[in-house]
Amino acid sequence: MNLSEWQRGGNYFEYQDLPIFYRLSKKSDEVLLCLHGFPTSSHDYHKIWDALTEKFAVLAFDMIGYGFSAKPVNFDYATFNQVDILQNLLESLQIKKVQILAHDYGNTMTQELLSRAEEKRLKFSIETICFMNGALFPETHRPILAQKILISPFGFLFGRLISDSKFKQSLASIFGKNTQPNEKELDEFLQVFKFNNGRKIAHKLIRYMTEREKYRERWVGALQNMEQPFRFINGLADRVSGAHLVKRFREVVPHQTDIVELAEIGHFPHFEVPEIVLEKLFEFLESNAEKR
Repeated sequence: MNLSEWQRGGNYFEYQDLPIFYRLSKKSDEVLLCLHGFPTSSHDYHKIWDALTEKFAVLAFDMIGYGFSAKPVNFDYATFNQVDILQNLLESLQIKKVQILAHDYGNTMTQELLSRAEEKRLKFSIETICFMNGALFPETHRPILAQKILISPFGFLFGRLISDSKFKQSLASIFGKNTQPNEKELDEFLQVFKFNNGRKIAHKLIRYMTEREKYRERWVGALQNMEQPFRFINGLADRVSGAHLVKRFREVVPHQTDIVELAEIGHFPHFEVPEIVLEKLFEFLESNAEKR
């Protein structure tokens, strides 16, 4: 499913007069919620979307500042605000239960959702959680050069001045050596990043990196305390959050042992090896459906 088809199949939800893009396969009070990461969009899930929708009602959305959603210059892109928008979307769709498939920054958002669930601030329940690659602990995060520059005082210039070829080269660097995106796919990553002047706010989106340090106790604590069935699918060759993250995860959250390790796969398992991710996800969800 190409980018244009993905956009045509979506809808918009208004949050404080700002349009937020989402795709919902069918109306239901329980959904499989797919959360994307930085600097991409919900289109990351297009390779597994059809297979998912055969078994579940599936919801994916573009966080504010990403994809086809609004990208206002004067907005606080804090994780707390991103999760507020997600909560509003779920409540507007009258969703009562979610099973979460999260990637990259979507993992951080899920950690905040878990914190709010502990505080009884959600109007829906979190039934299961499946994480893919994404920094969970600030001490193990290994940002690439582009991220380091974006978070620096000169980030506002970098986002506007980085060339198209450098953007694509930087993104490709975190894929597996043998599972690289092709030129058309890289063009689509770039197109959705640039949509609606996205370059101008890239330096604001990356601030979640500092939030992970500031709120480490809250978000890591949520992982340690979660009671939901959990599976971690990780591409070990990811230089940002690969094998070294799995090692640290086992140290910090030792009771969570359901970890699928994918050798030679990079940061985007669902994009690089969609068939394997589907197999492992369905195995996880079906085994837990019997217990619910």
